Amino acid sequence: MSDIVINIENAVVSYREDVALRGVSLKVKSGGFVGIVGPNGAGKTTLLTIVNGMGKLLSGRVWVLGDYLTSGNGHSLRKKVGYVAQVQNIDPRMPMNVREVVMIGRYGLLGLLRRPGKHDWEVVDEMLALVGMSHLAQRPIGHLSGGEQQRVAIARCLAQEPELFLLDEPTASLDWKAQIDILELVKLIHDSRRLTTLFVTHDLSSLPMACDRVVLMREGLIWGEGSPEKLLTDNNLSQLYDMPVSAVKARRQEAILV
Repeated sequence: MSDIVINIENAVVSYREDVALRGVSLKVKSGGFVGIVGPNGAGKTTLLTIVNGMGKLLSGRVWVLGDYLTSGNGHSLRKKVGYVAQVQNIDPRMPMNVREVVMIGRYGLLGLLRRPGKHDWEVVDEMLALVGMSHLAQRPIGHLSGGEQQRVAIARCLAQEPELFLLDEPTASLDWKAQIDILELVKLIHDSRRLTTLFVTHDLSSLPMACDRVVLMREGLIWGEGSPEKLLTDNNLSQLYDMPVSAVKARRQEAILV
C-alpha cells in the first residue's frame, strides 16, 4: 500500500439500533493533514474510534499502520496512535501535577508495572516544552484553564511518540483565544513531528486552515472528500449542514478570522 497508512474498506458500525457508519471507505496517506467535518451525529467520532482500534465492526475492514484491525490487536495498535478529545472537567483536588499527567502517555509503551526512567522523563519534558507548558510543570492539573489543560492533553498524547495524531473536537468549549492557540499548536506539531493528522470538528470556524484534505460526513456516510478549496464551498456546506447559504457565509467568515 506504499505510503497509505489508513485504509478503511466499507466499514459498518452500529450502536444498538443506531447505525453510526454506513459502509464508509477512506484512505489516508502518510503525513497527511485531514479535516473531518460534519454536523453532530454524522459519524465523525466513530471514524476516529475505528482508526484507534476501539470500534467494533459489523462488516468491512480497517487497515492501520501495516495491520488489519482484529479483536486481538487493538491494544498494540493504540501504542502507535495518539488521541486527543474535548477538554474534560477536572476536579481541582486531583492529586496530580502537569508533569505527572503527561507521563501517563508513556505507560502504554512502558507497561503498568515498569517505572519510568530518565529517558521517559526527558520525553515528557520535551513535549511540555513543545506545547509551551514547561513553566507550569509542577502546577496541579485541576488548577489550569481549559486551554492549558488541552495543551497538557496534547503533550500527554505526544509523550507516547505516536505515528498517528487524532483530534476529536479539541477546541470545543474553549474560548476564542484558546481555540486559535490550539489550532496553531496543532499545525506546529503536525509540521515539526511529521505526523499523520486527523482533525474532527463540527464547527467550521475550528477547522485548521493547514488541512490539505477534507472529508465531509453526514448521517454515517462520507458525503464528499478532496481539497478544502474544492469542497468547502458555500453551496456544499449549506447542503451538508441544512443551513441557508447566508448562515454558512457568516460561519466561514469566522473561520477566516481564526
